[in-house]
Amino acid sequence: MSNEHNNAWAVDAACSGNPGPMEYRGVDIATGRQVFHFGPIKGTNNIGEFLAIVHALAQMEQQGITDKVIYSDSVNAQLWVRTMICKTKLALTPETAKALELVQRAERWLRTHSFRVPIKKWDTKQWGEIPADFGRK
Repeated sequence: MSNEHNNAWAVDAACSGNPGPMEYRGVDIATGRQVFHFGPIKGTNNIGEFLAIVHALAQMEQQGITDKVIYSDSVNAQLWVRTMICKTKLALTPETAKALELVQRAERWLRTHSFRVPIKKWDTKQWGEIPADFGRK
């Protein structure tokens, strides 16, 4: 693993069942410190991966962090962030309402904020599990 990983946050989500209890978090790769954690709420893993990236972007903007990279192992979530649309098929129920509300807020944040730092794909094959992994596989 190269030194560029040290100046980065890793984000990941975990979900028991699909849908099921979902949570996500961000970890500073250099220190191993958890920089944010959210959940669990009823959702899907893909929603969690998407929300984790947007959460990292928003927190970096709030803290004035412009020199870091965000790593995610989710191709879907990275695409959804680029297009500013979370293409989830999760049905709206009383249990999933909170997750879907957070998706709408995240999409709105992406459309109304130009702040972006590089979002890169974590190469699990080459580097092992992403540091934000919940270790439940």
